[in-house]
Amino acid sequence: MQIIQSIILGIIQGLTEFIPVSSSAHLLLLQRLFGWDTSSVTFDVALHMGTLVALLGFFWKDWISIFASFGRRIKLRQPYSTDDEVKGSGRLLIPIAVATIPAAIVGIKLDAQIEAMRDKVWMIPAIAAALAVVAIIMMLAEKICSQKRGVGEMNYADYIIIGIAQAMALFPGVSRSGITIIAGLSRGLNRAAAARFSFLLSTPVILGAGVKQAMDVFETGLEPNQGIILLVGFIAAAVSGYFAIRFLMNFLQSRRLNAFAIYRIVLAAGILWTLLVK
Repeated sequence: MQIIQSIILGIIQGLTEFIPVSSSAHLLLLQRLFGWDTSSVTFDVALHMGTLVALLGFFWKDWISIFASFGRRIKLRQPYSTDDEVKGSGRLLIPIAVATIPAAIVGIKLDAQIEAMRDKVWMIPAIAAALAVVAIIMMLAEKICSQKRGVGEMNYADYIIIGIAQAMALFPGVSRSGITIIAGLSRGLNRAAAARFSFLLSTPVILGAGVKQAMDVFETGLEPNQGIILLVGFIAAAVSGYFAIRFLMNFLQSRRLNAFAIYRIVLAAGILWTLLVK
């Protein structure tokens, strides 16, 4: 892999991991179209750690508040009540852990099978279908869901449903941010609240995936002369990911998801067209 490829892949990973258009779909399409090797475990670790740094860089105050608030309640032996502070509240720690469980189970049980599917002939058409189907659901959610509740009004049914949605995002083309935001909207959350909980929820999942891959790397070791390529990909993913999060959080304050849905449909149509003209 060349440095320029590492930069491009890092930028695409950072942008599409958080903007609801599916990072796995874009990376797999690049691999198929240009023959780039995007399957390196060590490079995946670098990209995952880059997106994790982007998340922590944007939400670090939230996480500090969450752990500090949770620790304070444990120390005082005081349970949370429904009228406790919401932004950065330690009340979110256990719900985030609960909502992470479905993706963790699916990832552990089906990771090998999902990876094996990436080389199947039908994978590219399946990605196109996933892009289009989720886009349609996204537009329907914008049209029919109430979008009135904030994060502080969430309950355990919300956490579990959004957690199950996140597990579905392990299939390429779905998009973790896209499907979890849609799930939040379907539960009556407003866009900003759905996006915020989606990003907080993705943090332990991305961390877990990165740690798992890092353990594999420690067993096999780094390939020669790969350090600079990994560093460049890491930085590109971290910087582009941070700006993608900031963009989306600002965008969803006053705008709908329809623009991303249209992009997904156009991309799906483009994929199918390239398959038909071969």
